[in-house]
Amino acid sequence: MRSRVALLALCLVVTLANAASIERLRSFVRDTQTARASFIQTVTDRQGRIVQRASGELAISRPGHFRWTLEKPYQQVLVGDGERVWIFDPDLNQVVVRHNDRALGTTPAALLAGKEDVEHAFEWRDLPAKDGLDWLGAKPKDKESSFTDIRLGFNTGGLAALEVTDNFGQHTLISLFNFERNPKLSPELFKFTPPKGADVVGQ
Repeated sequence: MRSRVALLALCLVVTLANAASIERLRSFVRDTQTARASFIQTVTDRQGRIVQRASGELAISRPGHFRWTLEKPYQQVLVGDGERVWIFDPDLNQVVVRHNDRALGTTPAALLAGKEDVEHAFEWRDLPAKDGLDWLGAKPKDKESSFTDIRLGFNTGGLAALEVTDNFGQHTLISLFNFERNPKLSPELFKFTPPKGADVVGQ
């Protein structure tokens, strides 16, 4: 579950914009080459019960490079180096590695690491304003996607909320803060070497 939840959140920063519209999304994908932010994530089950709260830091360098660091309540590191995605769980001392295309596909993370045509993997729609936010919705065109719906909530300052619903009815809400657009990021952030003795699983 940790890997899936971590992967969910990687799409958050790519959709930051000033209004909820597909044109704003296109502008962000085109103009934002790097980004860095902190996040808070809450996961609820089908009955609305909270099953997880987490916080951490993330960074991206388009296309295909990202680093997601989960800090509380447990540690996890997710790194995309442009070719592969590495998921490291320090508690288990285990690394899961996948090729980018297979790991991303039409999941929300594709919004983060994809190219300018990534929007074509989703069906987009404007949604009614709610809770003081303007909303943009997306459904993956791939019927085998693990996610059924994505909702992006915007206020005057940009993206305020990201909501994702998976095939099990689990709902993830991610809030972003301390966002930096186009910061200078070290290439070392997007490299990963499995720790000595770690169990490496995958390709």
